[in-house]
Amino acid sequence: MSLQKAGYEQGPIRPPSEAGSLLVRLTRNCPWNRCLFCPVYKGEKFGRRSLEDISKDIKNIAFAAGQIRALSLSSGYDGKINRQTLALIQSEHPALFQLAFWLFRGGENVFLQDGDSLLLPVPQLKKILNLLKTEFPSVKRITSYARSRTLTRRSVEELVILKNAGLTRIHVGMESGNDEVLAYMKKGATSAQHIEAGVKVKAAGLSLSEYVIPGLGGKTLWHEHAVDSAVVLNKINPDFIRLRTLAVPPGCPLYSKVVSGEFILLDDDGVARELALFIETLEGIDSYIYSDHILNLFEDLAGKLPDDKADMLGIINSYFSMTPKERELYRLGRRAGYFRTLADLNNKTLCSPVEQLYSSLKEKGISVDSYIRENMLRFI
Repeated sequence: MSLQKAGYEQGPIRPPSEAGSLLVRLTRNCPWNRCLFCPVYKGEKFGRRSLEDISKDIKNIAFAAGQIRALSLSSGYDGKINRQTLALIQSEHPALFQLAFWLFRGGENVFLQDGDSLLLPVPQLKKILNLLKTEFPSVKRITSYARSRTLTRRSVEELVILKNAGLTRIHVGMESGNDEVLAYMKKGATSAQHIEAGVKVKAAGLSLSEYVIPGLGGKTLWHEHAVDSAVVLNKINPDFIRLRTLAVPPGCPLYSKVVSGEFILLDDDGVARELALFIETLEGIDSYIYSDHILNLFEDLAGKLPDDKADMLGIINSYFSMTPKERELYRLGRRAGYFRTLADLNNKTLCSPVEQLYSSLKEKGISVDSYIRENMLRFI
């Protein structure tokens, strides 16, 4: 059976938690696009896609999904998207594999791209959400990025309309709760706007995921960044707090400030101390904390507040109880992709190649810190 390629647009990014989601592009790029720490979209122009184009994409996706099911049926798999169907798609129709994999996972989650989809008019968004639910009855979760400044322009009533149409979660890049850090990084939002936006989302009954960037205050403002970010989140009480440690690739505006010495990056130990202060300052909320990104030093730093607070702080304390060499080995193993938790340092199978890499770097006169900085850029 010959399948047609699904004709629909996809943007370049999505949250790690949306790795298994169907990506539907509503806007192109970011309407702000001035953040110093962000390398994405630089040099690109922002644009809103028309309702006609978005609707056409959704219908094209639905048509392609029907083709995949028909292929399964004709291949003797009863129209089910099982591993055999996936293997068939991958070998004969690789352009449709991502869609097939989404169907294999249940076809339940959709992420609306790009950086600020809620800029579109509410009536238009409602029509898009309704169409998604009509074409894909299996969909249970629809999520989107939104900037705090955009959300402050939305009323709670408008957000409720979107919730009732099918929107379930909003991802907000808070990054920091400190106004000095926000201004320096040209985030285009203040701590007060972050609070107003977050409170509105929660009041509308939508799930809220707020992102914080450990290290964003550098050596100068690390303390203020940690404390004020926690204070802002205490006032919002988001469902999720997600950590994304700062890394600065050459393509981002902050890079020149790092090279000139104007902005001094925190090393891993400094970020760990900042994280401890941040978590200690979180009070009176029941958010989940996730460290679900390879850039983070502690992947298992996760839990629900307040019950798991002591355990999360215990992970950081355990790190600082190590010898300097053990910490270097752990950091190296984590950044090289061998380690996920501190316990992996005691796994001989995992630790052996890390020790070999450590010895090789020492022989070549390459510092662990410089190797880590270069290696982290691969994951942006």
